[in-house]
Amino acid sequence: MNTATASKVIEKRPRNTVPIAPQASKEAKRLAAVILEVLAGLRTPTQGAEALQLSLPRYYQLEARGLGGLLEACEPKPKGRQPNPVREMDLIQRENERLRRDLGRQQSLVRLTQRSIGISPPPPPAPKSAGKKGRKRKPVVRALSMAARLKQEANAAEPPSGPESSDQPPSP
Repeated sequence: MNTATASKVIEKRPRNTVPIAPQASKEAKRLAAVILEVLAGLRTPTQGAEALQLSLPRYYQLEARGLGGLLEACEPKPKGRQPNPVREMDLIQRENERLRRDLGRQQSLVRLTQRSIGISPPPPPAPKSAGKKGRKRKPVVRALSMAARLKQEANAAEPPSGPESSDQPPSP
């Protein structure tokens, strides 16, 4: 070996040094490890439940939840940027503010134009007079009226029973 290559020693990075789930709790990691051991055949489900200090039915519930999470994580993700409701709300609020400013500008332009032409602005809308009241509608419970209609339709569709109402004479 020459001195140039001897000084350049390439150090290999050890495998599996990246943490799998740094945000997961210690208990969740322990549970996942035991479930994987059971699925791999290193333990029986009973031994796994004992190791976690759980009942066997509870172990099976947690195993099913874990497999469900695995399947959900394996689902393909849609490509591209996904809609974000918070971002959309922010955009809508900004557009609302812009439209309010535009409305204020347009209203002031209308007022200026009216003054320059000599037209008086329209009077503000008068509050509703308390003297004349509209006829109040009687509240109707729609469910009861629908139930009555359904009963009426069921009775109308039901063939009349009894020998006197049939079209054919009674057979001897």
